[in-house]
Amino acid sequence: MNHWIAVPFVLPLVTACILVFVRSLTAQRVLSMASAVGLAAMSLTMCATRGDGPAEVYAMGAWPAHLGIVFVLDGLAALMLALAAVVAVAALAYASRGWDSRSRHFHALFQVQLTGLNGAFLTGDLFNLFVCFELMLIASYALLSHGDGSARLRAGFHYVAVNLVGSAVFLIAVSILYRVGGTLNMADLGVALANAPDADVPWVRAGALMLIVVFLLKAAAFPLHLWQPAAYGSASAPAAAIFAVLTKVGAYATLRVGSIVFGASAAAPWIDAVVQPLALITLAVAALGAFSATTLSRLAAWLALGSSASVLVGVGTFGVPGASAAFFYALPSTLALAALFLLADAVAQARGGDWQDRLQRAPKMHGATALALWYFVAAVAVSGLPPFAAFLGKALLLEGVGPDPLAWTVILVTSLLNVVALARAGSRLFWATADEPCPGDERAASWERLTPVAMLATGIVVLTFQAGAVQGFTQRAAQRVVEPAGYMESVLGARLRGWSIRVDVSEEDKP
Repeated sequence: MNHWIAVPFVLPLVTACILVFVRSLTAQRVLSMASAVGLAAMSLTMCATRGDGPAEVYAMGAWPAHLGIVFVLDGLAALMLALAAVVAVAALAYASRGWDSRSRHFHALFQVQLTGLNGAFLTGDLFNLFVCFELMLIASYALLSHGDGSARLRAGFHYVAVNLVGSAVFLIAVSILYRVGGTLNMADLGVALANAPDADVPWVRAGALMLIVVFLLKAAAFPLHLWQPAAYGSASAPAAAIFAVLTKVGAYATLRVGSIVFGASAAAPWIDAVVQPLALITLAVAALGAFSATTLSRLAAWLALGSSASVLVGVGTFGVPGASAAFFYALPSTLALAALFLLADAVAQARGGDWQDRLQRAPKMHGATALALWYFVAAVAVSGLPPFAAFLGKALLLEGVGPDPLAWTVILVTSLLNVVALARAGSRLFWATADEPCPGDERAASWERLTPVAMLATGIVVLTFQAGAVQGFTQRAAQRVVEPAGYMESVLGARLRGWSIRVDVSEEDKP
């Protein structure tokens, strides 16, 4: 048994427990950064050495999969672990310039957030997916409130209220599915639901749709999206940067559970009918929100919603080309969004006064040239323009959705709106300047403070130059999720033999 599979979950959890008792801020920074860097190195190594092969299973306590807790490492899980770890390193580096001094337990909470993220990517069990969602919810609420402020507290209240409702629905769905399948292991449940008797088919559909609603809530899909722009736009910069990964968890869970648990069940056509249409509506709403944003941080929040919706559009095809394109696009898009959140804070500090990061005419900020350069890189990457990898991601996404005129129209029109919104924001921040003296912080655009942004930009450039290899990796990883026979064989082994998976969906069963 490969114990290293559990380390991405255990390492940040143990680090968080230790950080609670460490009073020195310098020691907290060193320990937290060391943990994040180690996690990034390990995750990238997993991508290079293990993530491209068959799924590897870690059964805690050596219990059989249908009885115990299992972590499953495959290509898609390794890819998302690496993405979260890289963003975490940049966010912690930025937080160490002063943001973390506003709360004694910032670093401990950040590590708990990573624990929930990594557990959600690795778990092979529905109930433990719920547990990891709750870890993320608790930590993200505390991080959202970090730094005080009425806007953050108000956004945090809405965020928690909506997500607690989602947690209750999740538990009800899990109970329904356990009643039908007698297990919560994803692979085991997938086999059981595929062979469910006709009398249990309504229960399967009810549980499936409830779970998909929860995942769409986590991904901030329409009409469950209203909490996201306020929460992300109000959060501190390092918290917002790691939040750029959070909504991707909803899309990841939709693909993982939709394919493995429900892919061969009678609920599959119902899930197919829900996800992509809602994703396209969300994409349109996000573009309109970005076009009307009045601050750079709120613009980044709406663009984060659009990025999540774009991933959901590909996931909603539940096919290899669409899913592969979705997660290929998620990589540079998430890095660019994290950089944009950090830049919004740097701009606010450089401008100072009442201007902050508002998209209006103001005195020329300190370090405007450096900030404008990094803004240009982030804007081009997040909007999906050439030459960066997100452009190829958008092109692959168009290919993945097939000859669907509506999907093509929404993707292309919203991309154009995002380009206009980013161009307008850049001109108002860096071009249309007034003659008054700037009251901002002269160090806001220093190389030391912008190093985390440079790290994320470097990641985007690396993805661009390695686009062919990364696209091949995401295609193979998506195929192993969309066609989960190998995954189920790895998890269940001999127990899978003797089962016959029945796929019997008549025309009148389809929505």
